[in-house]
Amino acid sequence: MSIYIGNLSYQVTEEDLKLAFAEYGKVSRVQLPTDRETGRPRGFAFVEMETEAQETAAIEALDGAEWMGRDLKVNKAKPREERSSPRGGGGSWGNNNRGGGGGGNRRSY
Repeated sequence: MSIYIGNLSYQVTEEDLKLAFAEYGKVSRVQLPTDRETGRPRGFAFVEMETEAQETAAIEALDGAEWMGRDLKVNKAKPREERSSPRGGGGSWGNNNRGGGGGGNRRSY
């Protein structure tokens, strides 16, 4: 089980999260995703604790709490959803003269 923590300050570190959640039990893992291009934190994290009871205590205590100038959003993490293709399923791009399929629009030079 994992806890999702949202609306984090961009200055937060994994160590900050470990210390904050250690008050409610043993922290077994912290993930602080970073932006690929800038390397800075993305404003959310995941924390895993030793027992579900510890996670529940942390969620109840910290959801909505103000920390580092931000109101935290803390809840049980949901399984990651499959992403669909960013290009969609084909079709027309809005130009009435060209279809969405390939092969058209050939020119001879």
